[in-house]
Amino acid sequence: MTTSELETRLAARTLELCAIDSVIGNESAIADHVEQWAHSIFGADVFRLSNSLVCGKASPSSLALFGHLDTVPPAANTQPPKRIGDRLHGLGTSDMKSGLAVMMALAESRNGEGLLLAFYDREEGPFEQSGLGPLLDARSDLLRAPLGICLEPSDGAVQVGACGSLHATLRFSGKRAHSARPWQGANAIHGAGPLLAELAALPRREVKFDGLIFFEVFTVTLATAPGAARNVVPDRFELNLNYRFAPGTSVDAAKANVLALVAGRAEVHFTDTAPSGKACLGNPIVRQLIAASGRAPEPKQAWTDVARLTARGLDAVNFGPGETAQAHQAGESCAVSGLVHCYVALTTLFT
Repeated sequence: MTTSELETRLAARTLELCAIDSVIGNESAIADHVEQWAHSIFGADVFRLSNSLVCGKASPSSLALFGHLDTVPPAANTQPPKRIGDRLHGLGTSDMKSGLAVMMALAESRNGEGLLLAFYDREEGPFEQSGLGPLLDARSDLLRAPLGICLEPSDGAVQVGACGSLHATLRFSGKRAHSARPWQGANAIHGAGPLLAELAALPRREVKFDGLIFFEVFTVTLATAPGAARNVVPDRFELNLNYRFAPGTSVDAAKANVLALVAGRAEVHFTDTAPSGKACLGNPIVRQLIAASGRAPEPKQAWTDVARLTARGLDAVNFGPGETAQAHQAGESCAVSGLVHCYVALTTLFT
């Protein structure tokens, strides 16, 4: 197959997948589509659990490739998927239907031999609601593979590890009053001011892990005053604080760091936690993939299911054709040449 033919094939598959609406919570249609395709390659070796699938027969040498079927909700101006020159445009092109297209093309080129493919739903939501957890429980053979590869956006580089993610609601209390007479109350929003100012000034913290630099960051992502009106001094104000913590930091330690930062200035309610992922640079297949990529390994400055997989004992890395800067963007796109690069590098693991 020529490079031009490979480009056309991978681009067409990506656009085909992007044309199927699979916003988180609405993955049944794309799961049906992938299941029908999988039976044509793997025959009876297709296992479906709700809207998640495992394709292939486990063996001691079978590589496990992982890809989520869902996307985030579209932006208001999202356009139908299309190709313009070397770029594919549309929701999910980078995150991560281009990765799914590479997975499927690899399986087709090998008639499924030496591969276990895991497609799963609800990755873009809370850790505990992802379809991958139940899928791993039902198909523990995935965890016996010599390596797991998540085809999340990685700009064509092998990205190792993953930052853990913690969400917490910070609740500030005050006293309700009429906004014309604010001295009769205590404004809960104003009460959050010192901590907000501290967070705004807080620099990212550099953490070195296995020779790579990760950044720990605290970010306020939501703010609400439940039950408030524009002429009422609010007696409650809530912030969602997202803490991204480096590999080597446990969930319990991350919670302790949040509590130390807040220092009793607000009630803290932890709402969602996901562990950090370890770097697996010592795995010989990882070293082989790094060489094939032609690029230096990078730290994954985000959370991916590499964290879930390494927590359950499977060495795993991120390696996908999507572009990290395009993930969740309005006007999302990816380069067709990136799909070819990723596909060719992965084929070297079977030679």
